[in-house]
Amino acid sequence: MARQRNTRLEALLTEFDFTHKTLAAEVNRVAADIFGRPGDCADRHVRRWISGEVRWPWTRYLLPLEQIFDCPAQGLGFIPRGKHSANLPVPPSRPSPASKEVEPVQRRRFLAASAAATVALALGIDETPVRGRLSTSDIDRVHATIGRLDAHFYSIGGGPLLSVCTTYVDRLRTALDGCTYGDRVEKALHGAISSVYASAGWAAHDGGDPDQAALLHTASLQSALLAGDASAGARAWSNLALQARMEGRHREAVQITRAALDNRRARQDPHIAALLHARLAIGQARTFDRTGAARSLLAAEQAYDRVDTAATAPTWLAFLSPAELSGLAAITHQALGQYDRAEASTAQALELLPPSMRRSRAYYGVQLAELQLAQGEREQAAATVTRLDHSSLDSRRIADRLAAVRRTLTA
Repeated sequence: MARQRNTRLEALLTEFDFTHKTLAAEVNRVAADIFGRPGDCADRHVRRWISGEVRWPWTRYLLPLEQIFDCPAQGLGFIPRGKHSANLPVPPSRPSPASKEVEPVQRRRFLAASAAATVALALGIDETPVRGRLSTSDIDRVHATIGRLDAHFYSIGGGPLLSVCTTYVDRLRTALDGCTYGDRVEKALHGAISSVYASAGWAAHDGGDPDQAALLHTASLQSALLAGDASAGARAWSNLALQARMEGRHREAVQITRAALDNRRARQDPHIAALLHARLAIGQARTFDRTGAARSLLAAEQAYDRVDTAATAPTWLAFLSPAELSGLAAITHQALGQYDRAEASTAQALELLPPSMRRSRAYYGVQLAELQLAQGEREQAAATVTRLDHSSLDSRRIADRLAAVRRTLTA
């Protein structure tokens, strides 16, 4: 019979980020667990399997391969030598620690029942493997989960997300230590951890815990550096700058944002550049640099004009839109004492925001009422508060600001 290349196995090597050498090493590791002695697989064996020179490997190789890829031998592209050879023996049973999970039946871990656990289950954070080989498909599913986390935040605010995010970070770090993977998957995993730390930092910020938020944003930056991911790094620096601004360290916020803009890849990404320039404008306004603030607002608009509307932005930047840029411009004008311009920009942000961005709508709704009160427009502020839809919002930070507005109105 003519030799036929095993394209199925070859595709699996690509998907799971294996080289011939690393797959051979993994076969030997799993063989030691199954048979109690080291395996003797080498990269030449893998080459022969892929080339079709060996159509049905020995059992000592097939059993580990089935476990590594969670797939029967024939599903790996191998062709039995006869009807009996297809019936592989059951792997010998070996004692294992009670805490060890067996793939794939016990691969998933669920959280205890609670409000946060309900959200966690809905978002699917328990679906990330913590044992076995991680593939690019697993990383795609991780990013999909992170996208759902971000969408949840934009919809209702932080709420129980802090505990959900920290739980997910723990799971991803367990995967980092307990799974095997190639270099590309390793970097992608660090990038995912950075993203979840950033989301956790925002949830802590929304919950009124600035100290924990600062620690989480710092951890996000560390993971971004390990990932070598410019986008994740820019996000972490931007969040640290925002944290400094919230704590009144405005010059430091300006310095951090400028450092983020020094990254060429961050400057070239119009989404990231627009966000950084807009936040730089706020910092400059609060350090009394009126000219610099005006230049940065213009730079933010020019950067956003370069955005390719057909391209998909990272999920963490889904909030960045003309509405958000108007809202950030309003904060800049407010810091400069230009309350009428700030009110007009905030009203424009609310007009442009879609209904799905409920947190942003509540945030800028409160901001509009604050600006109206600052200008003595009590009736307009009362009407703005009445129109606010915050029934499903779970953000202590926004709730506290709204309560302060109501106290002023009833004073």
